[in-house]
Amino acid sequence: MNSKVDEALALFKEGFSCSQAVFAAYAKDLGMDYEMALKVSQAFGGGMGGMRGECGAVTGAYMVISLLYGRTKAEDGEARLKTFTMVKDFAKRFKEKQGSTVCRDLLENKSGSHYDMCSDYVKDACIILEEILEEYK
Repeated sequence: MNSKVDEALALFKEGFSCSQAVFAAYAKDLGMDYEMALKVSQAFGGGMGGMRGECGAVTGAYMVISLLYGRTKAEDGEARLKTFTMVKDFAKRFKEKQGSTVCRDLLENKSGSHYDMCSDYVKDACIILEEILEEYK
């Protein structure tokens, strides 16, 4: 495993949400205060505020991509296209690996602790994100 995976899994095991674990593992790379990264990403956990929508590990990765490559000027179509392309590629790979990017689908037949149910999603989100960031830099 790599350091981002290890850091994200440690955060997740500590009790932070899937989105917080993935996003905060990249806080330093994003030039973001660690505490701020945890706060910004909290609402995305549990499939968007616990509503079991888009997986928090997935949205944590989307936020990393957006902060690294997102546009800051409305007319910057190139940055918009790159960000959307990377997000779509991430989603495709995550679906290929896990079958869905939706929390309720991923957890449909699972039971157990917070960590046991979702640690593979946190791990795979970080691994796929590392691949995407390397390929698109």
